[in-house]
Amino acid sequence: MQAWKEYQSANKDRFLNELLALLRIPSVSANSAHKNDMINCAEAVKKSLLEAGADKAEVYVTDGHPVVYGEKMIDPSKPTVLVYGHYDVQPPDPLELWNSGPFDPVIKDGKIFARGACDDKGQFYMHVKALETMVKTNSLTTNIKFIIEGEEEIGSPNLAKFVALNKDLLRADVILISDTAMISMDNPSIDIGVRGLSYIEVEVTGANRDLHSGVYGGAVANPITMLAKMIASCHDENNHITIPGFYDDVVTASEEERKLMAAAPFDEAEYRKDLGVSSLWGEKGYTTNERTGIRPTLELNGIWGGYTGEGAKTVLPSKATAKISARLVPNQSSAKITDMLLQYFKQIAPDGVTVKAEEHHGGEPYMTPIDSPAYRAAAKAIETTFGKAPVPVRGGGSIPICSLFEKELGIKIVFMGFGLDSDNLHSPNEKYDIANFYKGIETIPYFHQYFAEQH
Repeated sequence: MQAWKEYQSANKDRFLNELLALLRIPSVSANSAHKNDMINCAEAVKKSLLEAGADKAEVYVTDGHPVVYGEKMIDPSKPTVLVYGHYDVQPPDPLELWNSGPFDPVIKDGKIFARGACDDKGQFYMHVKALETMVKTNSLTTNIKFIIEGEEEIGSPNLAKFVALNKDLLRADVILISDTAMISMDNPSIDIGVRGLSYIEVEVTGANRDLHSGVYGGAVANPITMLAKMIASCHDENNHITIPGFYDDVVTASEEERKLMAAAPFDEAEYRKDLGVSSLWGEKGYTTNERTGIRPTLELNGIWGGYTGEGAKTVLPSKATAKISARLVPNQSSAKITDMLLQYFKQIAPDGVTVKAEEHHGGEPYMTPIDSPAYRAAAKAIETTFGKAPVPVRGGGSIPICSLFEKELGIKIVFMGFGLDSDNLHSPNEKYDIANFYKGIETIPYFHQYFAEQH
């Protein structure tokens, strides 16, 4: 479609500047200090949808942060694509590790550095600009709806209620999500699944106050030591998770799927170099791609206790705390695993301390069928613009709302992400290649064309 490319080429600088403006809004959903920023960002998303050609766009109030809905309906007889994305971002901490301000976008070496550049503002905004492209060139072949939420990074606690109350509003034939990554621009891929999530916090308490480590050291249990021992006990010498029952419901990948994963390009030396590590770590008997795709994990996300300020303070702390997450695979249940983790940490509490464990949030794993018209349309669209058929892979991250959407709306999801695993998601110096941003805008209209043809 030459008209698409001409329009995109003529407006690419504006597209980029609009994204940079969106990235300047510090829409951190986890921090209540950013409540007004969340509202401002939702309004900015609404405005962008209307300017792109949506017939209507609204900001819906929830018990938490707002949901933005928009639509462009051209013909009730044509298929409808529901685009999902999120405008909230992870906290930028630790700020001292950023090379530039997290909400002051910088372009360097063809990449945008800012919090949310890839996850997920840069990716959902591709769909907004793709809509504009199709509307302005009179080439839209499907109806399009948007649901852009503001709580994905905190587990989407209010989205289930919104979806359940608005099933008619959200009725569609497929859900299209760009919140995933490709292997590389030279080796395009499509995620056929994402892992689930269980997230808990564990607090270990010893004495009723911080103690002098000389006067009491050796006589009273140190909560940091006890917590460290508890966490260390969760893996054996083969890095296999030791919690009883953890693997009971895991669906073992077939040899065919493992062969398919092995065929995907992977350079271990480059992988290690990019991460700055001398060797890799993981469950024995599985490759790196398998460990991050078809196997569940248990990770420590944060730990603290005692004195962490400048200089020395000889203190035996009263409390120590850790945040712990598990990534889940089919058929694991986040509720079951969360309860298992909470009970396990309470049961293994050493003498001399008490343990409090509580849930933060979770989500279910999700697999998408590769024989559906929507998947074939996505694969054909990527092959059209990349000149190479995409490799189906399983993503290591989690998108908690996937199983919710299928349950409530009765439709399947297709992932069509244009990020890279090296984009520093959730880390300092998050980035997104401008080339990937433009390639997404170029590719998405082909999805709508091919989906309409197959529907």
